[in-house]
Amino acid sequence: MKIAVALGSNLGDRLANLRAAARELETLSHGPLQKSKVYETAPVDCPAGSPKFLNAVVEMMVDERLSPHDLLAKLKAIETKLGRKAKRLHNEPRSIDLDLICCGNLQMNTPDLVLPHPRAHLRRFVLQPLSDLSPDLVLPGHTRTAGQLLRELSDEDVVRRLPDTL
Repeated sequence: MKIAVALGSNLGDRLANLRAAARELETLSHGPLQKSKVYETAPVDCPAGSPKFLNAVVEMMVDERLSPHDLLAKLKAIETKLGRKAKRLHNEPRSIDLDLICCGNLQMNTPDLVLPHPRAHLRRFVLQPLSDLSPDLVLPGHTRTAGQLLRELSDEDVVRRLPDTL
């Protein structure tokens, strides 16, 4: 099953954090990861004074026997392994953030997991790197492609592509 995972970091060596997360995600993938470019973005809905993020998206193939909840648990374990601290404030700065954006064509809404990610279609820091990889992807439950959704966003949210790669 093909999944997309958004990666973000705004503490420490942000690029090294993203690269470490990508290496960990490779252990879950059946085949090579598809990696977007890296973008620097302003924090969205974060506490005042939060540093800028580096963001990317990876697409990968995972065993279909893994449930979305199992995948989420594996993402949380990677975050912990890479030094993410227990959350004290909503959207506080963090060394690594891994969000399951979509899981094949699955749609679900449970207390701890909503698929596709409920705000992915609204966030340039997700749609820009996702469009690098799959501009024609239609998130489950949506009618427009990632590229179309990206073009429809306001220009308020500025993203800056970095020359670095994952």
